[in-house]
Amino acid sequence: MTEKEAQNRRTQDLRLRSKVISDPVHRAPNRAMLRAVGFSDEDFRKPMIGIASTWSEVTPCNIHLDELARKAKEGARLAGGAPLIFNTITVSDGISMGTEGMRYSLPSREVIADSIETVVGAENLDGFVAIGGCDKNMPGCMMAIGRLNLPSVFVYGGTIQPGKLNGKDIDIVSAFEGVGQYNKGEIDREELHQIECHACPGPGSCGGMYTANTMASAIEAMGMSLPGSSSTPAISPEKLTEAIQAGQAVFNLLEQGIYPRDIMTKKAFENAITVVMALGGSTNAVLHLLAIAHAVGVDLSLDDFDRIRRRVPHIADLKPSGRYVMQDLNDVGGVPAVMKELLQAGLLHGDCLTVTGKTLEENLAEQPSLKAGQDVIRPLDDPFLETGPLVILKGNLAPEGAVAKVSGLKKKKITGPARVFDTEAEATEAVLNDQIKPGDVIVIRYAGPKGGPGMPEMLSISGILIGKGLGKDVGLLTDGRFSGGTHGLVVGHVAPEAQVGGPIALLKEGDMITIDSEKQELSVAVSDEEFAERRKQWQAPPLKHSKGILAKYARLVSSASKGAVTD
Repeated sequence: MTEKEAQNRRTQDLRLRSKVISDPVHRAPNRAMLRAVGFSDEDFRKPMIGIASTWSEVTPCNIHLDELARKAKEGARLAGGAPLIFNTITVSDGISMGTEGMRYSLPSREVIADSIETVVGAENLDGFVAIGGCDKNMPGCMMAIGRLNLPSVFVYGGTIQPGKLNGKDIDIVSAFEGVGQYNKGEIDREELHQIECHACPGPGSCGGMYTANTMASAIEAMGMSLPGSSSTPAISPEKLTEAIQAGQAVFNLLEQGIYPRDIMTKKAFENAITVVMALGGSTNAVLHLLAIAHAVGVDLSLDDFDRIRRRVPHIADLKPSGRYVMQDLNDVGGVPAVMKELLQAGLLHGDCLTVTGKTLEENLAEQPSLKAGQDVIRPLDDPFLETGPLVILKGNLAPEGAVAKVSGLKKKKITGPARVFDTEAEATEAVLNDQIKPGDVIVIRYAGPKGGPGMPEMLSISGILIGKGLGKDVGLLTDGRFSGGTHGLVVGHVAPEAQVGGPIALLKEGDMITIDSEKQELSVAVSDEEFAERRKQWQAPPLKHSKGILAKYARLVSSASKGAVTD
């Protein structure tokens, strides 16, 4: 029996499970409990479809997802399924940014994946819709989809509208940069307060090509969400329609025997990376796509990102380095219109299967092209950059690799003295107290997956540097992460991390560091012999937590170069 035949047999077994449950006497207790939640005799003869919702009131990204979950349930029922909604957690990166709470952000990705896998597995569901909004929801949902390998569709909650202040668009990054402007004396406290009050006008994920919109675009390119759904705004009526269609699509996938691993192939991941590079997406896409690939058993590495980057131009004028937000892209054709351009140029694999049951090329044939006269997306022959802006750096400071984002940068290289800090708080204080000078290279270490723990994002300090006018003149590197809203001469994901004795742990104040995005180099002017001597003196500090989720995470998590996974 071939693998496909075996998979089809498992499909039939799953479809029969909900029928069998209505027959044997010993299943009566199972039926009794399901009757209590609304099942009838007829429902026991239908496939059970889960609706995994990350609804929560703790972030605007997710506050509207309860309605999308109900619509997805409606679609699954209309198609012939017996749907059930269940929830999992979310945390807000933006709210926790710059605080101890940020250490829980990346671990929440694992919690989301684990909890969806747990519910779907325990309840013997036949397939499911997963709905996410904030940054870690999306990869968490996709990791669960990959592990379970049941017919599934991802639904993105959608992008927030831009805020308006003094006739200009602003967003959450404006607030972080406003702190630096206030510290520099460029704006007063009332102006900062007005930015705060207007930056986030309602439901939806952060509006630029930050992590949420980046991952939504990548998932659509991978074929795991419905065409066009990654760029539909959160408040659009179309988003409700998409949720209904997603519920119907899962039933269709069950009917056809199409599984996530039929869709999420190596070529599908290459499509996702291509779209991320073209749009100028978040550095977090590297981390999350590696983790999702691990979940489905696809061999993906940093070298694949580098290979694809070299042939894909950056063509999107999107924040944080550009002018526009995701809603603007939606208005001129959305992610499918960009993908049509890439497909016509031979940069995408059009034969990849998708959750519609059709190939990517077939889906795109039904989608509109970019609107004439628009300037959100440049022509492929007139890009912002000839190659993708997510650059993999290596050198004696990052033997396993590090990730930089060079979109919007005029200065692609810096060599300067290391200003070494073991916490983000210490580094931020130094910046605010004008102790960092042009030409310095700030190093924030012990912020990796194990050392952080949780690899905290550093939008706060990078935003302050931009606000103070130092973004072009100061380097910043860390074994932690950066937000999708970060821009400037910054390098994250330095691996191996300091906690496990990576070279970043051996740096001393004043060591001359070179960040060169053109040569893809991250190095320090320290000889191998000197490093060997320093290593003899180095001892790993104790993990910051001995109990609870952060302790478990620190003990289990892999290197950032492997996706920082815990399984």
